[in-house]
Parts: sequence; C-alpha cells; structure tokens
Amino acid sequence: MIDVKRIGHATFETPDIDRQIDYFTQVAGLVLAERVNGRAFLATKLGDLVVQLEKGEKSRCARIALQVAPGTEVNDIRRGIEAEGVRCEIRNDTSPGVAKVVSFDDPKGTAIEVFADQTPVTDKRASVSGIGPLKLGHLAFVVDEPKTFAEFYSRVLGFRVSDWIADWFLFMRCGPDHHTLNFVRGKTTKMHHIAFELRDTAQLLAACDFLGSQNIPIIWGPGRHGPGHNVYIYHRNPDDQIIETFCELDKMLDEKLGFFDPRPWHRDRPQKPKVWTMPTDIWGPPPTQDYLRQRE
Repeated sequence: MIDVKRIGHATFETPDIDRQIDYFTQVAGLVLAERVNGRAFLATKLGDLVVQLEKGEKSRCARIALQVAPGTEVNDIRRGIEAEGVRCEIRNDTSPGVAKVVSFDDPKGTAIEVFADQTPVTDKRASVSGIGPLKLGHLAFVVDEPKTFAEFYSRVLGFRVSDWIADWFLFMRCGPDHHTLNFVRGKTTKMHHIAFELRDTAQLLAACDFLGSQNIPIIWGPGRHGPGHNVYIYHRNPDDQIIETFCELDKMLDEKLGFFDPRPWHRDRPQKPKVWTMPTDIWGPPPTQDYLRQRE
C-alpha cells in the first residue's frame, strides 16, 4: 500500500475541446496554462494544475492524478502498488509540472496516476474570469458496487472511509478534507460530478449571482450537506457534467483523534465517520430531477 496525500488533477476527454476551454476559463474561472498537441492544461489562479482536456468521442473522466509525499522515489511508489497485486507502469511527462507518474487502472477502468513532486504551471495570483476556485476538491463516480471501491482504494492507495449514506453513497478521504473521492451506486458507470473548493460562503453566493448572469441554471442548492457539512451549489457544464462548487468542508486534521474538527452545524459531538440515513442535508432545497438523473 502507498499513502496518497491529496488529489492533484483530473483529465477529461471531450468531443469539443474549444467549448470546454471556454467554459473552464470563462465560467469556472481557471487559467489556460498551456495548449499543445491537442491537449489543454488548466490551473487555478494560484497556479496549481487541476484540469486537463483531451479530444475524445464522448465526454468522460479518463484519468485522476493523486500525490504522495514529496520526495518519494518513483520506484518506491511502483513497488508499493505492485505489492497489492496491481499492475502498473512508470510514465514520463504526462502533465506540465509533473515529471514522472506511476499509472494503473482502478476497477472501473479509470487510469490513476500517482506522483510525488509537482511545480506550479502558471504565475501565482493570476487574474481570472468567472468563479475562480482555490483548488480541485473531489470527484464522484456512479458505480455498480461502492464497497468494491472502498476495498480497492483503502488497500492500494491508503484512502479512509469518512461516511456512508446507507449502503449506496461512499465518501473517502486521503488527506484532512472529509472527502476526495465519492462512489454512488447507480445504473451506468460514469462520473457523477467534479467539485471545486471556494474561499468562503461570500464567494459561493457571488458564484450564484455569476451563474444567474450567464443564464446557467443551479440544479441543486444553495444548501449545507450532512456528510462533510459543506455549503454547496451544483450546475452543469456544456458537456452535461455536473459541477459542484463548495466551501466549509469538514476536516480531520489528526487521524489519531478519529473525529472531524468541531463546527457549529454538527449535530453529533464529536462528529465521527458514520452511516447517515435520508434525508441528510442540514438545510437547503431538495435536489432537482436534473441532478438526480445523473445516477441513471
């Protein structure tokens, strides 16, 4: 097993790369750091690579990049993965700022790229349009059996279970943030949503106003979730993918304590990983049918 520390970036295939570049720069508020050989690399205003775009027949999340402790030798990463019976390979220069990755497929066929060291791809404090997130927060996927992914990501990559909603929605963390990857039971294996973290609720409300000015419907929110307790809104991008923007996510800063930092909105004291029952949100409207169709 290796010990992943955080999510780095995600790679999306898209039938219309220009349209997606326009969305991620003008609406999501990312910076186009580089475009070369049919690929586009987008970073936050702080210079961190978070999204790669590649031409594809249909929109899908093709790869996820995860970071271990800086300075870890790439061969140590490879041996740790192979020790769990997973075939992998070392690849070079898959992304700007990342020299080497160890690549393998997870149980649903998404490529996982594990790296140790990364450099920023743009100058810090770049000017952005649109929402302007601080970082890539998490990715969620529809799968046939979330328990399969709980076992795989725990055993191979060192993820921990943060929460369940009944037995159909799994939240997993690899650092202090409440969740980095989610898996929800559904009919068709695909990405459920991608989430970007904002500075605070003031920026989230500004995002609501901005989406309204662009005639982009909010398909769920604003509200405060139960698991993770983040304040959230959801909308869809031109590839019909659900985009979440959020703030105030729970954090577990000391794994030995076994509970999340106390927050005023916690109903349990202390707040520990648990199984939630429906309904789970602390406040806010119910999800729309447009949001719910993602599990079909």
